[in-house]
Amino acid sequence: MESILESAKHLIRPSIRPDSTVADFTMGNGNDTLFLAGLVPQGKVYAFDIQPQALENTRALLEREGMAARADLILDSHHRADQYIPGEIDAGMFNLGYLPYGDHKVTTQLATTLEAVERALALLSKGGCLLIVVYPGHPEGQREGESLTQWAAGLDKKRYDALLHRLINVPECPFILALWRRK
Repeated sequence: MESILESAKHLIRPSIRPDSTVADFTMGNGNDTLFLAGLVPQGKVYAFDIQPQALENTRALLEREGMAARADLILDSHHRADQYIPGEIDAGMFNLGYLPYGDHKVTTQLATTLEAVERALALLSKGGCLLIVVYPGHPEGQREGESLTQWAAGLDKKRYDALLHRLINVPECPFILALWRRK
């Protein structure tokens, strides 16, 4: 079975064109930013994080891979992303939790995550995909997962498709919530 992050990439890839505008709402160490940048040679990636170390790690990775020009790295919270992104996005990724190898006390928080997801959904183009990887193995991740799943279940089915991709026999395993805009 492939990893949850590989599954996430398979789900989001069809929504992205070479000239797409996309967003990594939780840049972390830059792996998702790099993945997105590789798909948009004529497009743009907007990447967000509140930790300076995340921005530096991502910048170094993009420079090493020759893709720095494809991304705008923004040191700000994902719930303010709509202040930086001019227009619609074809895809967006959230990889919730904390910075790998960073301070585990600094984690995404339900209040700002839900606001960020709602605002990101408003930016989504027709046919676009918003992908959220949730880590319920820690208390805040569990709260985020429960609340986001409940919120997504209430989305207008005429406007959005919502998919939950999860191992049901391992409740603490990461899972994917994928949203597509229909109209």
